[in-house]
Formats: sequence, structure tokens, C-alpha cells
Amino acid sequence: MVRQARRRRIAALISTAVTLAVGASMLTGCSSTGRDDGKLQALTTFTVLADMARNVGGSHVDVRSITKVGAEIHGYEPTPGDLHKAVDADVILVNGLNLEAWFERFIRDIDVPRVTLSDGVAPMSITEDAYAGKPNPHAWMSPRSARVYVENIRAAFTRLDPAHAAEYRRNAQRYTDELDAEDARLRAAVDSLAPDQRALVSCEGAFSYLARDAGLTERYIWPVNAEQQATPQQMRRTIDFVDERRVPAVFCESTVSDAPMQQVHRATGARMGGTLYVDSLSEPDGPVPTYLGLIRHDIATIIDGLTGKEQHSGTE
Repeated sequence: MVRQARRRRIAALISTAVTLAVGASMLTGCSSTGRDDGKLQALTTFTVLADMARNVGGSHVDVRSITKVGAEIHGYEPTPGDLHKAVDADVILVNGLNLEAWFERFIRDIDVPRVTLSDGVAPMSITEDAYAGKPNPHAWMSPRSARVYVENIRAAFTRLDPAHAAEYRRNAQRYTDELDAEDARLRAAVDSLAPDQRALVSCEGAFSYLARDAGLTERYIWPVNAEQQATPQQMRRTIDFVDERRVPAVFCESTVSDAPMQQVHRATGARMGGTLYVDSLSEPDGPVPTYLGLIRHDIATIIDGLTGKEQHSGTE
């Protein structure tokens, strides 16, 4: 009965989000999966969170992501089909820190428990441009902060499915141990850099938490990927920083064009250090099929770029 009520409420939401013609076609073409295998049904807003949830949930949780592999999550526009994914969800896992405003306005009235995975992370504020004073949402990019996400996932699954609490706890501990190893590896790699190499310049300000925890100085062109048209002021600020610090390499993220950073490269002579991954995992046969693979790839790419080594391939 609860899921039937959810379907009715989602249908009403969809009818306000699309035209009657499109809404009718979508509603007649979509239906609940009607899962009866006893597994928890967890819905996440993007693929990184989905991978974390699968590692904690193991065989007792089915996890789906609203956004697909390769999607830019900051300005994502939910579809009627996306909303139907919430029909059978037992819990929705969101990042928080204002990242999913695009999703919240569609599901605020849906009666499904929601867990904000960044709760417990000390938020960092954006300090520049139109986003000044707002929280930087990219807390998952620090392995140290990701520990908080894992604990929030474990606690949510345990509340909903106490019969498997011991397994969720073991899975979470094993995954946390791996995160701790990556955090130690990151800090050791940064410690090996000369002081004047410890600067990370990227297109998006997605590495504030990682930079803080690793001892890197961060500079970016735009604060979040909702702003992908670099202003002259942003370009000048970035070029000046690279010149003044003699930064050896600069980077850009996989979900945006690197054209602005190519301009920085040409203006300063800094190398293009490689592609970093933030908002999305890759396909299973791609460079970052898992969150841990993403972190390992980014750490290796950053360190290799700053030390002038051959660009990291991204394979695990």
C-alpha cells in the first residue's frame, strides 16, 4: 500500500513537470519493478555514492543511481523516468551540501526516507565568485571525509535491515580500512613533493577537501561545474597563480571541456597533467569503474603531473 501511494504521488509530480502529452506517454510506459526478493532498495543521486553503497550493502541491498555514468551532476535535469526509480526505494542516499537542489524539488513530497551522506563532515565554504559563502559540495573527494559517508550508509542500512547489521558493519569496516590506506598513500605522495610543487590547479573547485587533508594549495577556474564559461577575471586569476607559484602542471575534469585550462597551459607553459575524475565513475572497462579506483587514479595523475612523470593511464 505504501508503494502504491508513492506511485500515485510520483505520477502527480510528473504531471506538473512535463506536458500532458509527454506525461501520459511516460506514465503508461513505466511501472514499478515490484521487487519481492527481500533486498533493501537503495537509490542514490550519482554513481560515486552508488558504488559506496554497494560496498557497504553487499548482497543484501540493490543499489541504483539516478544519474548515469559520465553525467554532469551539478545541473542535471531529472526526467519522469528518473522519478519512477523512487517508487520502490526503501531509502534515498544524497550527498547534501546543496549539490542536489535539482533532485530535492522533485522528491520533497515523496514518502521515502532520505539520508544525507555528508552529515558529520565539516563543510568547507567556497570563497570566490557568485558562490562565495556556500558550502563546497565535493566532500567525497577526500578519503578522510568519505569515511563519514560510509558510516552514514552503514547506519541507514542497519536501521532499515537490522537482521544483517553485523554484515553491514564488517563491510563498512573493510571499506573504511581501504579508504584509510588511500588517505595515507595520498599524504605520503604529497610529502614527497618539493614545497613549490604542492599546488593543485584544476578547472573546477572540486578538490578543496582533498587538498586540505593532503596539504596541497588549491586553485581553480570556476567553483562548480554549473559555471563552465570562464570569465576573464577567473582566467587571469588562475594564470597569475600558476605563474607566481611556478606550478609545473595543471588539470581538468572528465565531465567538462578542458579548453579554458588549455589557455592557462599556453599562457604559462605549465604542462597539462591529465584528466581527473570527480562527479562520475566510468563504465566497468573504463579508467575509474569504482570510487576507490577514482581516488587512486586522481592521486597518481596529480603526483605524476606535478613531478613530470609520464601521465597515469588510470587503470587499476
